[in-house]
Amino acid sequence: MTSQNQLIFDPQLIRRFDINGPRYTSYPTADRFVEAFNADALKAWLAKRAVGGVSKPLSLYFHIPFCNTICYYCACNKIITKDHGRSAKYLKYLAKEIAMQAECLEGSRQVTQLHLGGGTPTFLSHDEMRELMAAVREHFTLVPNGEYSIEVDPRKVDFDTVKLLAELGFNRMSVGVQDFAEDVQAAVNRIQSYDETKLVIDAARATGFKSVSMDLIYGLPKQNVISFNRTLEQVLEISPDRISLYSYAHLPGLFKPQRRINSGDMPTADTKLQLLQLG
Repeated sequence: MTSQNQLIFDPQLIRRFDINGPRYTSYPTADRFVEAFNADALKAWLAKRAVGGVSKPLSLYFHIPFCNTICYYCACNKIITKDHGRSAKYLKYLAKEIAMQAECLEGSRQVTQLHLGGGTPTFLSHDEMRELMAAVREHFTLVPNGEYSIEVDPRKVDFDTVKLLAELGFNRMSVGVQDFAEDVQAAVNRIQSYDETKLVIDAARATGFKSVSMDLIYGLPKQNVISFNRTLEQVLEISPDRISLYSYAHLPGLFKPQRRINSGDMPTADTKLQLLQLG
C-alpha cells in the first residue's frame, strides 16, 4: 500500500509465483475429515468451544451440494442432478445432523450468522427450504438482528422464491454472476443473462434484503480486458451493495469438470493481472 492507500502490483513477483493451488477456505480443512475423525472426535472438538466461553453466539454454515447443471470452472463439493428425491433424502440426514450438533454444543445456542452455500442452495423446493429452516429454528435461536445469507443462482429463481427466502428470515444474498460475456459463459457452461440477474436483485430489494453481493471470477477462459470491463460496467449499473472478485485456479488434474475447458482459451498471467487491476 502507498500513503494514498493504492495497491501496488509487482509484475516480477507475480510471475515468480504464477502457479495454481487450492484455496484455503475453511477450518478444519476438508482433508481433515477422514475415517479417524469419528463422532467422539467431533464431540471433543465441539467441546473446545468452552475455552472461548459457552455464552458466545454461533455462526452456522449449511452446504447444499445440488446443482441442475455443471459449471466447468467449479471446484466446490457438488452433485449434479435434477432429482429432488436426492435432496429430500439429504435434508432428512441434515436434520439429524442439526439435532446432534446442537446436543453437543453446551451453553447458548444463539446464532448471529447463518449461511447457505453449495452447490446451489436455491435448488431446494419451497417446501424443502421451509423444512430446513424449521429444523434450524427447532434447535437454535436466530437472533433478530443477525446476518442470514444465502447463495442464489438467478437462472433458477423467481420473485416468489426470493419472497419466500425473506419470509424465512434471510436478509443477505450472494448472487453468482462470474462474467456477463457470452463467449466466456459458453466456455464455462454457465449461460446467464443480465436481465434475469437484475430481476432477482430487484426482487431482493423489494422484499427487504439488507445486502446483495455479486460474485465475479477473473482468469476464466476467453476473458479479456475489454469484455471484462463491460461486465464490470453492467455490474455497476445494477449497483450491488458488495462485489466479490475471485481468482480462478485452473486445476484440471484435481477437478474433473475443468478438463472440459480448452487450456488454449485461458488468459495469460499478464492478462489475468490486468483483469485484477481492472477490478
